[in-house]
Amino acid sequence: MKTVGIIGGGAWGTAIGKTLAEGGHQVDLWALETDVVMGINTDHQNTRYLPGVDLPANLRASSVVTEVAEGKDFLIFSTPSLFLLSSVRQVITVPSIAEGLTTIGVLTKGFIHTKRGSRMILETMEDYLPGFYKGNLVYISGPSHAEEVSRGKLTGLISASRNPKNSIRFRELLNGPSLMVFSSLDVVGVQIAAAMKNVIAIAFGILDALKDFAGNVGDNTESLLLAAGLNEIQTLARAMGSTHPETFTSIAGVGDLDVTCRSIHGRNRRFGREIVLKKILTPYTSIEDVIDHLGDIGYLPEGAVAVSNVMDYADRYGIKLPISRAVYRILNRESEPMEEIHSVLAGLTGARFELSL
Repeated sequence: MKTVGIIGGGAWGTAIGKTLAEGGHQVDLWALETDVVMGINTDHQNTRYLPGVDLPANLRASSVVTEVAEGKDFLIFSTPSLFLLSSVRQVITVPSIAEGLTTIGVLTKGFIHTKRGSRMILETMEDYLPGFYKGNLVYISGPSHAEEVSRGKLTGLISASRNPKNSIRFRELLNGPSLMVFSSLDVVGVQIAAAMKNVIAIAFGILDALKDFAGNVGDNTESLLLAAGLNEIQTLARAMGSTHPETFTSIAGVGDLDVTCRSIHGRNRRFGREIVLKKILTPYTSIEDVIDHLGDIGYLPEGAVAVSNVMDYADRYGIKLPISRAVYRILNRESEPMEEIHSVLAGLTGARFELSL
């Protein structure tokens, strides 16, 4: 039995916590919301983020982040990217972290905006954590909706680290009856795929909603967009130093992209659809305005946060990412969804066509 701390009591952190607890490990989970902590400890449910799922008694919750982090064999961060660094700052003085005794993994998808510009998650965390952790953090990703993982649906994950021993440690920790975990050394490629697939999924959701209006848009069109999106992910990842081309044909790449774009559980796909069907961008004037009011939407589409960082990288490396730029322009209220999606599809081959309404 191992002791595991999870920082972040959302759906994904809770689902992983449930799986580990069912595997016999003692799991402590930190949540910001008092009702989440009380619900897990008293009713053994997280009704706010993972309703209808019964949780094991050896999954405990706390509102004290240092208590959850201290003395653990493994610590997993699952907070949204917007709040990740604040969580990291709170645990750096915890004795077991300060001494490098705990193996740390990260579930958070996206980028971090710093005074030095956009940065990847692991490299930013390494700036704050003790030096023991440089090159030793583990990034965990894959096609893994929390709703299905929590109900025991068979799921594959990638455990990526520059330290192969730590990758294997998390692989062995997470492997179980419903989780298959594979190791990778391509921490850059896996991180970029995890972040960018949410951006592509917003565009996919927009296109999916347009199927209700454009008579010549169908499943074939969506697969065209998905394939082009995978190319964009590869383009940025290669520019940033991805080391393994097979990352993008694995579950970390095409697997995660496919489920994020097509699943009914996908928040970014839902966000894209609601941009068209519910006009949810109407109250906002810019992408900054959208991000500032994400709490009003009722769920967190990480792609809305990540797309600005993707554009920073595109400009930094001088690469063209037309789907991502279209999502940025739509969220920044520079143009309308129909206009941008038409431009993206036309640009794929240079063909002349019209979206038939």
